[in-house]
Amino acid sequence: MIDATASVRLPPIQIRAPQDAQETRFGVDLQKQVWGYAEIDTVPDQMFIVARESGGQVLFAFDQEKPIGFALAFAAIDEGMIYLHSHMVGVVPGYQNRGVGRLLKLAQRDDAIARGINLIEWTFDPLQLRNAHFNLVRLGAVVRRYIPNFYGRTSSPLHAGLPTDRLVAEWWIQSTRVADILSGKSVTSAPNGVRVSLPSTIREICVADAQEAERIQKRVREEFEHRFAEGRSAVGFEFDAKQSSYILEPYED
Repeated sequence: MIDATASVRLPPIQIRAPQDAQETRFGVDLQKQVWGYAEIDTVPDQMFIVARESGGQVLFAFDQEKPIGFALAFAAIDEGMIYLHSHMVGVVPGYQNRGVGRLLKLAQRDDAIARGINLIEWTFDPLQLRNAHFNLVRLGAVVRRYIPNFYGRTSSPLHAGLPTDRLVAEWWIQSTRVADILSGKSVTSAPNGVRVSLPSTIREICVADAQEAERIQKRVREEFEHRFAEGRSAVGFEFDAKQSSYILEPYED
């Protein structure tokens, strides 16, 4: 279980586990602030308590006493290996792009390592380019799976009415790759890497032209599935003014 007294600090932001049931309920309101969910799509506070009491993780980011972000992860098992499935990490508008999300992920990693866990997984939208760069380039996650319409269509405006296609990020938190990236070392791509590209304006397209956005999503889905079937993994991401690209190459842990 997470020690509620442990924290990671970058003044004035504090990352810590909830101290009581009242603080656990912050997670419900934060979801609505971050994703704009309707009640039906919001994870209830009871699930935060279940995660906390069954080997998962519940962490909140505070600015002084104000909750501004959270991480929710569940204990998981695959072929006998115990790992964490990070279901949600969110930061409220106004605090995004200030390093709070990275603090939450590093706190998740610290707690997992302390408990002898080597893998944290999570899913993310392949059309969310900032998330892709953060996951692959800044954290060192790798991706080998694509799941079409993982949650079904939801009420969140961020999903733009599209199928909730998701890539599965694998964060091998004690690997050399992750240690190098977190320490600031550059990790070069292999010369035989291939790219899955999409317009850098994809978020604007999602708002302005839902049909075009879904067409792009379908193409990206097919390209990922083809490359994964070849044995490639997404290990890098590049921004460009016109298009952004996932870099896929053969990869072994």
